[in-house]
Amino acid sequence: MYEQLLQKKAKLAVIGLGYVGLPIALEFARKLSVIGFDINAARVDLMRNGIDPSGELEAKDFEGCDITFTDSLEVLREANFYIVAVPTPIDEHAMPDLKPLLGASTSVGKVLKKGDYVVFESTVYPGCTEEDCIPVMEKLSGLSFPQDFKVGYSPERINPGDKEHTLTSIIKVVAGCDDESLDIIAKLYELVVKAGVHRASSIKVAEAAKIIENTQRDVNIALMNELSLIFDRMNINTYEVLEAAGTKWNFLKFSPGLVGGHCIGVDPYYLTYKAKELGFDAKVILSGRSTNDNMGAYIARKTVQMMIKQGKDVARSRVLVMGATFKENVEDIRNSKVADVIQELKNFSVNVDIVDPHADSDELHHEYGFRLTSADETRTDYDAVIVAVSHKPYLEKNEAYFKSITAENAVLVDIKGLYRSKMQDMHYWSL
Repeated sequence: MYEQLLQKKAKLAVIGLGYVGLPIALEFARKLSVIGFDINAARVDLMRNGIDPSGELEAKDFEGCDITFTDSLEVLREANFYIVAVPTPIDEHAMPDLKPLLGASTSVGKVLKKGDYVVFESTVYPGCTEEDCIPVMEKLSGLSFPQDFKVGYSPERINPGDKEHTLTSIIKVVAGCDDESLDIIAKLYELVVKAGVHRASSIKVAEAAKIIENTQRDVNIALMNELSLIFDRMNINTYEVLEAAGTKWNFLKFSPGLVGGHCIGVDPYYLTYKAKELGFDAKVILSGRSTNDNMGAYIARKTVQMMIKQGKDVARSRVLVMGATFKENVEDIRNSKVADVIQELKNFSVNVDIVDPHADSDELHHEYGFRLTSADETRTDYDAVIVAVSHKPYLEKNEAYFKSITAENAVLVDIKGLYRSKMQDMHYWSL
């Protein structure tokens, strides 16, 4: 299989061309013949024209690539090595939503041939690949695993908006269903990952390694958020505390904030789901999730309390929220906890305007029910401003700017502590 791919006698396909799948497809397409498959025809058309729908890649990143973009199963059938990189979200009850993953497994199962390979990159709970995905492919293909086809797992480590830690510069964990498949999968990824690969002993180990990467971060950020709640009652600035504590060599540098997105705010629920299925209550992980999930409402309530102290009539007040994406300098709005801040403000009958240099207004309306405020609609008499996401254009703002867009006795809420050394006169608060 490896030699056939190198000689372009066989093709590699990537199923799911989002912020994970597209960079993988393009990187392999510089070495191999690649099929990029996505069920969204509109997205496929954009990529055929050198446009990344996720806004992460530039037109030049498509140059020099041997790749065919398609939404056709007949074209997908031409491949012999499949990489599945679809999202694995949670539903409204914080339960794993495997529909995209099982849908991709169904697509692969319909085109799978004897001798083919399938590697999953989607984040899942340990056992999901073998217990949930493989049976779907066996049923639809009529083939038997592992005799007729091989399966592996290589968890994605793409960080949206990060131009330093990219696919090629991050060590890639790989696993196979046997020694032969592990060797082929590892050698294939070594073609494009300059940092090298780590060969895990089993698919379950690789699945578990991925899910604890984000669970660890989630729990540590939850601790910072809880410390922020405590220090606020003591009138201590959390960022000043962390700056002081960070002078110790082994202090881990995490900071408080909104924990959204489709990794840190989602992945731990996959692990706690599996733990509960096995009769174990993951108290620490769930406690961290609860803390982080409630931070948006807490920030909104704190903003309202501060406005009341400044004599504001909350029902007649107007608040500007700066930033709506789930993190800085990306277009992605999935699982953005800024939406929680906005919803809680509206629960207090506050009038809210929202701006963001990266987010799409129609996408926000479809996902959360609110739109961005256009530049000609923004005001100069806001009763409070919440800087929710530290986008690059916001880093240069100063007190004079915030005074120019606010009324007298306005409140500035700076979630990430960007301006704590710049504010002299305004009523200022940060986590």
